[in-house]
Amino acid sequence: MKIGEKLKKLRLSNSLTQEELASRADLTKGYISQLENDATSPAISTLEDLLDVLGVNLSEFFAETPELDVVFGKERRVVATEDGGLRVELLVPGAQNRTMDPVLVTLEPGKAMDEQPIHEGEEFGFVLSGRVELVLDDKTHTVRRHECFFFPSDRRHTVRNPGRGAVQILWVVSPPTFFC
Repeated sequence: MKIGEKLKKLRLSNSLTQEELASRADLTKGYISQLENDATSPAISTLEDLLDVLGVNLSEFFAETPELDVVFGKERRVVATEDGGLRVELLVPGAQNRTMDPVLVTLEPGKAMDEQPIHEGEEFGFVLSGRVELVLDDKTHTVRRHECFFFPSDRRHTVRNPGRGAVQILWVVSPPTFFC
């Protein structure tokens, strides 16, 4: 295990400079630099002092970091809604445990989403193909291919496809809410 790399990540996540960490742990900046570069190894008591400053105990520090899911292929998508010309695919399964919920919305010609309930948060959409009419409260906005929209979720909203072909929207809601 690279102790130095882990110490540096913890120091940076606590917004501390090497000098600040050294001062709080009663060490020198040079020693902190050596530790972070794995040029030396600390005594257990020194490591405990450093981790105390960083707000982590020994067992947390040495615990294995779980492997992150980073890439989500098409086969992992979950169809949340498929109803009358509207299809919503969850691009990242388990988004309810994250701070945002990215979905792929496909609307067939002439179709619209039901008006979405007002909720906390923000919404972002990028039109991948076609064009949509975004209705916020009582105002309609036309959003074309490769354009995007962004708005607070505390407004009544819906989208509709006024065109002759299907449209696709990459839609991100934060915090996650199940919409459709």
